[in-house]
Amino acid sequence: MIQLDSIAWRAGSFRLENVSFTVPSGRYAVLMGRTGCGKTTLIEIICGLRTPRAGRVIIAGRDVTHEPPAARGIGYVPQDGALFPTFTVREQIGFALRLRKRPADEIAGRVASLADELGVAHLLDRLPQNLSGGERQRVALGRALAAKPKVLLLDEPLSALDEELRDDLAALLKRVQREHGITALHITHSRAESAALADVVFRLSDGRVCEVPSVADEPEDFDGSEAPRVPQP
Repeated sequence: MIQLDSIAWRAGSFRLENVSFTVPSGRYAVLMGRTGCGKTTLIEIICGLRTPRAGRVIIAGRDVTHEPPAARGIGYVPQDGALFPTFTVREQIGFALRLRKRPADEIAGRVASLADELGVAHLLDRLPQNLSGGERQRVALGRALAAKPKVLLLDEPLSALDEELRDDLAALLKRVQREHGITALHITHSRAESAALADVVFRLSDGRVCEVPSVADEPEDFDGSEAPRVPQP
């Protein structure tokens, strides 16, 4: 479902060379690596926010390397959620559907369904500054899912949350991925988070990606931060 074929990227002294890996359809993949190793750059290449110097991005068998983000069938949750400061929760979740000029009743129904599923139905008229960290991430997830993408990209969605919120959101992420049948790529530096969520694990190091046979072979935590205890859904 997600395939990177010989991707290359360079910015100053930083480079990615010949990055190739495949996330099978319907699987929850985790990409691990130290802060600054290029995980976010790869996510942004996949979703179309950066253009690689070489190589191809293939989604569901289709080369999307030079297609705009909206045409790729991808939902993206940035690390900080990146909610629009003047939009209510209702407007945030419905944003992608309004861009696609979907009928108002369809937008309202989809927003209500996702808000209920993600536990934010009581927050629909609030602005981001009136939400907790966990609530903001749930809203960002709803916005990413609204247009029914084939692929979900998550850039360290649990890193800014306290332990209890990480546990709750991690269980929600896994449940949503399974129930929607979506292919997910989640980046993190936490071994415990990876072990609880991942069907397949990749590691980015020295500009290259390799599959990890067992997450137990990785360091306890790449950056030394506290690893969350994530419950199996």
